[in-house]
Amino acid sequence: MSDRAVDNRLETIPPKENPTGVQTTIDVVGLIAALRRQKMVVVIATCSVLLLGAVYCVSAVPRYTATNEIIIDSHKNLSDLTASLADATLDTAAIDSQVEVIKSDNVAALVSQELQLDQNELFLNGGGLLSAVRSTFSRIVNFGSWFVSPSVNEEERRQAVREAIIAKLESNLEVKRVARTYILTVSYTSPNPKLSVDIANAYADAYFTDQLNARYEQVKRASGWLRDRLTELKSSSIQADMAIQQFKAKHGLVSSGDGKFIGDQQVTELTSQLSAAHDQTANAEARLKQITDIIQSGRTDVAVTDQLGSAVINDLRTKYLKAAKTAQELTSKLGPTHYQVVSLHKDMDEYQRLIFVELKRIAMTYTSDLEVARTREKTLNDSMNTLAGEQTSSNEVMVQLRQLIRESDSYQNLYTTFLQRYQDALQQQSFPTTEARTITSATLPSKPSWPNIPFVMVWSCLVGLMLGGGLAAWREYNDQGFRTPDQVRESTGLHFIGMLEKLPSKKNEPEQSESPDARHVLIREPIMRHVLEMPLSGFAETLRSAKVEVDLQINAGRKVIGIVSVMPGEGKTTTAKNLASLIALQGARVLLIDADFRNPGMTRRMAPHVTAGLIEVLRRERPLEELLLREPESGLLFLPSVTKKRILDSQVLLASNEMEKLLEEAAANFDYVIVDLPPLGPVIDVRGISRFFNAFVFVVEWGTTPRRVVRRVLEENRDIYEKTVGLIFNSVISARMKKYNYGESRGYYYGKYAYYYTDSGTGKERAGGKKTRL
Repeated sequence: MSDRAVDNRLETIPPKENPTGVQTTIDVVGLIAALRRQKMVVVIATCSVLLLGAVYCVSAVPRYTATNEIIIDSHKNLSDLTASLADATLDTAAIDSQVEVIKSDNVAALVSQELQLDQNELFLNGGGLLSAVRSTFSRIVNFGSWFVSPSVNEEERRQAVREAIIAKLESNLEVKRVARTYILTVSYTSPNPKLSVDIANAYADAYFTDQLNARYEQVKRASGWLRDRLTELKSSSIQADMAIQQFKAKHGLVSSGDGKFIGDQQVTELTSQLSAAHDQTANAEARLKQITDIIQSGRTDVAVTDQLGSAVINDLRTKYLKAAKTAQELTSKLGPTHYQVVSLHKDMDEYQRLIFVELKRIAMTYTSDLEVARTREKTLNDSMNTLAGEQTSSNEVMVQLRQLIRESDSYQNLYTTFLQRYQDALQQQSFPTTEARTITSATLPSKPSWPNIPFVMVWSCLVGLMLGGGLAAWREYNDQGFRTPDQVRESTGLHFIGMLEKLPSKKNEPEQSESPDARHVLIREPIMRHVLEMPLSGFAETLRSAKVEVDLQINAGRKVIGIVSVMPGEGKTTTAKNLASLIALQGARVLLIDADFRNPGMTRRMAPHVTAGLIEVLRRERPLEELLLREPESGLLFLPSVTKKRILDSQVLLASNEMEKLLEEAAANFDYVIVDLPPLGPVIDVRGISRFFNAFVFVVEWGTTPRRVVRRVLEENRDIYEKTVGLIFNSVISARMKKYNYGESRGYYYGKYAYYYTDSGTGKERAGGKKTRL
């Protein structure tokens, strides 16, 4: 096989880890196989935890839970003062706050005080065995107490007892909100049912008391604050009034009974008079203009108000109208020239003249009235100007005075408001109320709430399954050895030859009359001659597969085969011996060489009586023919290795020209040369002599040799990897093999085709005792 082919085969080996960390498919078959393999771990873990759960249920002290219900009214019937100081809308946050209040140390202290729990032995020592163990353990692991002086005074001891009671109360208390309602459930659990009821009800009472105390203290603080503010406001209001009086006295400001200043009243009155004078002047001017227009127009038919009020003008106008009517009638009867008509017209002219004379007299009166009105208006304007000049000089003073008055009014209003709130606070302090009340009191529980046997057993089962599953997964993860043929192909890219079942390792003691031939092998372990005893077994069938793989790779020429493994004790020696015996049984000439100078286990197990071997041949101290041993049953020849002391140059000796020549001569004289080589992991002896071999058979111990180690060794020994015909599992346990790759592994179907093999019978049963080609 070329280097390029080796590189390509190694490149087909998948990486050790999935870089993406994502598995696209689930290997259901592998999962079933893993469950079959680890089912006892899961079962044992589950049963153990279930047993612990059962023991706990039997030994645990029964605990009883008593529950009462508290409702928090959402209706607000408090005064504005109280609401502004403490109360908020009872939303989710407010209800949760009340839950924490019930669970607070203050409420627990009230419960302890009400029930006198510091003197209740049932409460103090009612935790049972588990509680005592837990308490003892806590004292032991409290390392800080080891370095503190145990001497404490009585007050500190009482304080420690109070803190312990509060801690115990809070640890056994549970407060919950019922859905999204205003109802809270208060539950307490203890070994004694009556104690649970007492404490649960005491918690409700203590909560109400705490709320009343809090409300009282709240209102008390508010009333005190209001009292202080009232004192300050009263003083400030008095000071503001005094400042106004002092300011008036300083600036000579006098006010009337209704609080108005004299200057302001004078301005007001003078403004009213001046407005009336303006109106009077305007009216006089209008009347004078109107009567002047009448006089200038010479029209007697125009009437004015004063004209209608004048008796003279009214009498003359009446006479004028009567003469005009008479003249009109006579003109129609006697004509316009009649003396009576003419006399009447003269009378009418005289009447008209008299009317205008009277109008001129009235006009003169209007003129006099206008002069009077203008004089009065001028006088009032002068007075107003004089008063305005005086008021202008005092405007700044009035501004300051008005500011003082506003401050005084503000202090007075604040004082009145705070006084009202202070009275409300006093009423609330006299009658404190709470919004909470009990709707269901705690009653004596009929059965214990703990231990809940179904709950404990179900959770024990689940925990046991999880623990067993974790242990199973851990065992599967740490199972890094080869288990299935697929792992061989995936991890190394090598061909999988087959499996060798694990055989019992025992020795047969020789009989007293037995005198072994020095030229024959002496095998006392049945495992080393298994193929001779059972040539038709599955063990022998796997070795036949190895021979076929060698024959397929080496079609012609010499067949020097190396049997290698990564670690010592993986069974390469047993495999090499049985493979050689099997091939020899088939009639081939086979030479088996023990080339493991550092640990010649094959020689110790096959020829413990010899004193020379391969080393003497390589050093040319003894010829090969003198040192060969024979196996009578198969005709196999064996060249042992005897080490009388530790060999420092074993690698040099194996890679020497003498070793190469020895193998060439053996290949020329034998059909197969099988060499038991040192392991590849701990020593490098094989790397230097791989060129002498035509093929290698790799042996790994099933389930023991780590896959990553085999892969690394093969990557480091490319020449060996190139010539390796396949890999054999040794020490396979068939019953366990069935559990791997459920439904896919050859081991799973071993029982189906096991009747093809015969695990009984010996080589002596062959017909005629002759060699038969199998």
